[in-house]
Amino acid sequence: MTQTAFVPPKDVASADPRRWIAMAVLLLASFMNLIDVTIVNVALPSLETNLGADASQIEWVIAAYVLAFALGLLPFGRLGDIVGRTRMFLFGVTAFTIASALCGFAPSIETLIGARVLQGLGGAMMTPQVLAIAQVTFPPEERGQAFSLFGLSAGLASVAGPIVGGFLISADLFGLDWRPIFLVNVPVGIFAVIMGLLLIPRMPGHKGLRNDYFGIVLFGISIVLLVYPLIEGRAYGWPAWTFAMMLAAVAGLALFYYWERDRAKRGHAQLLNFGLLSNGNFMFGAVILTVFSSGIPGFFMVLSLLLQSGFDFTPLHSGLTNTPFSVGVLLVSFISGWLGSNFLRRRLATSAGLLLIGIGSLHFIIGGVGDTINSFWLTVPLFIAGIGLGLGFSALFQIVLSGVPHRDAGAASGALQAFQQVGGALGVALMGEMFFSRLSGNLASGTAPHQAFANAASEAMFYQIAAFGFVLVCVGFLRVMRHEGQAAAPAPVEA
Repeated sequence: MTQTAFVPPKDVASADPRRWIAMAVLLLASFMNLIDVTIVNVALPSLETNLGADASQIEWVIAAYVLAFALGLLPFGRLGDIVGRTRMFLFGVTAFTIASALCGFAPSIETLIGARVLQGLGGAMMTPQVLAIAQVTFPPEERGQAFSLFGLSAGLASVAGPIVGGFLISADLFGLDWRPIFLVNVPVGIFAVIMGLLLIPRMPGHKGLRNDYFGIVLFGISIVLLVYPLIEGRAYGWPAWTFAMMLAAVAGLALFYYWERDRAKRGHAQLLNFGLLSNGNFMFGAVILTVFSSGIPGFFMVLSLLLQSGFDFTPLHSGLTNTPFSVGVLLVSFISGWLGSNFLRRRLATSAGLLLIGIGSLHFIIGGVGDTINSFWLTVPLFIAGIGLGLGFSALFQIVLSGVPHRDAGAASGALQAFQQVGGALGVALMGEMFFSRLSGNLASGTAPHQAFANAASEAMFYQIAAFGFVLVCVGFLRVMRHEGQAAAPAPVEA
């Protein structure tokens, strides 16, 4: 990388001629991170068998990554501004690659969960830098085209993840069973680091900026205090300390609010800009986004366990069964670009409605199965739900960001991505509680295994129905602000 100061190009003539190759490196790292979100779901039953994992540990395999990723997005985004975005990106890719190797060679479920935390932190290091680097690498006339590639990459990752994961596990390469789903990241990550060093221009940091370290710790502890008892409470019989932890989480979040307010009054750096915390439309939208985001990660955890543990699907068969959902997301990633910022509330309402139709249909189909389940029965509902999810994320991000001043666009977009991930962790905890509690009760009462899994999965889907129903009701209360200087940041597509 060059040691000279980086100057953002004003036109194509002044732009780095290697910018599209550098963009390919950014997309490769982003794709590696995104595909890891979906590829793990099909491995959960194999992890349960090979590592002797219990129900709570299976939930932590997903939740540990999502939580670490969520809690790292804002502080690492700020740290990238301080030490330099390219440097932080390369640190992130390196950390993600090392953590992937640790996941692949994990001798126990506890080690795997710890490595997943490190993997999430690595993802949080590189993700905020990717869009920031692309923003200043391309001249204004090429940025729209460049950013459209991120949506395409996310859609492709959502399709490829379950299929690639299922193939790698079913192939049982070198007798490694589930381990190649993590180890495949190692050569890809090494290649991305080497090419990044050669191609991505160095962007100097701003040494005068500061991070809100106490705010980072306070927010992180509060979220963990909320999620931990939701995942572990069932195993311990819901003792008093689980409820005490959740109350402490509420108190911690309240303290975080007052801490950020005090930092704002003093003119000090804030983890979450207090102007956003005091923006009613933004915070209401963030709550809706958190609920909206909570509906999917837990759903695919349950669906994979249902198909593989309950009905003996192979990992590849399970991954292919999930594919219609991902195809729906991919198709919408193209359509959303054409729609731009038009019909945002209608799109969000349509999204919630389609998700209710898709998940509601799956609830009845799965609840009515006997000793067999046919993948074809799930195809149309999953496709409808995938279209709904892809349509909703784009519209919801744009609605919430529409009322944010341009100066806060980056912070607001990062905050929304953090809320999105926190919602995913909460959804895993809540739906896991519903599914595993019902499953253990069914099996204890003598219900046949096929029926026990089907009933538990069907009843757990009441969570998604409630969550997307809540979003549908709230759409009418969201305001779409249209004024000069509003934020305009690209919205991620949920893989």
